[in-house]
Amino acid sequence: MTPITSLLTHPGGAHKDEFLACSVLLAVHASPIVRREPTPADLATASTIVIDVGHEHDRARNNFDHHQFSKDHPPTCSLSLVLQHLGLYEDARQFCEWLEPAEWFDCRGPIDTARWLGVDRDVLSKLNSPVDATLLRRFSQITRLDPGQPLWEVMRMIGEDLLGYVKSLRARLDTLAKSATFWDMPFADGPAKILFLPRVDPLPDEPSYGIERFIESSGLGASVVGMVYPDRRSAGYGLSRYQDNPRLDFTRIANNPDVHFAHARGFVAKTSATEIDQLKQLIIRAATPPPASAV
Repeated sequence: MTPITSLLTHPGGAHKDEFLACSVLLAVHASPIVRREPTPADLATASTIVIDVGHEHDRARNNFDHHQFSKDHPPTCSLSLVLQHLGLYEDARQFCEWLEPAEWFDCRGPIDTARWLGVDRDVLSKLNSPVDATLLRRFSQITRLDPGQPLWEVMRMIGEDLLGYVKSLRARLDTLAKSATFWDMPFADGPAKILFLPRVDPLPDEPSYGIERFIESSGLGASVVGMVYPDRRSAGYGLSRYQDNPRLDFTRIANNPDVHFAHARGFVAKTSATEIDQLKQLIIRAATPPPASAV
């Protein structure tokens, strides 16, 4: 692998695209960031990663610009190209809901992005963050960032957290695919599915982490109404609605001796029960009755 000597991006006004692309790359290559126009030598050598400038996308030479793409090309920014290069793009698109709007904003601008999102243009302005504004303004003012400088370190932390989130969630979904099952439950108002995650040893710090993403990726989101998963604070299980589905109301089992907590709004409960039959009975009892007109 060619040693990386620097990350190079354009000077002048800074945008979230190249800022995040550089941040992700810093998590892989702890190199200085230089902000200037690239030379032919920069584009010809793989030791300098050229980002969002240079009118060239060439992974072999570590050039990641998108401005040469046609106006009809699917919205693709330099961050998209870097994530593709790292083999993380598809997972990032699935797990990071902000990524596709960021691609649109960078490639199509605020008006087309607002139209694509189905909102008024001023809605986007209302979502602006002073965190973004400060980081981008400070980034635009520098010509070089070296390891140890505060902004360089913050950018690396952003990149590390982004990559860590995508990689850990992919690993979690792969684990859930091997252990989770779906129960078919006969509710009074029709069949329903419950995701069940058995207790394992060692237990993850957050046993429910990734469950909703896993349900979405399974294609069963329309029929799943609830989830049963190990409780990290006890030897029992947590019971919760999936996407706050009203077909379950856990206040209905609040007085059950096996239930030591049921939220007053009915969306979650904790039980000491551990047997599958016991857990299924609690779910059945928590099912809301059908409307009187349907009885």
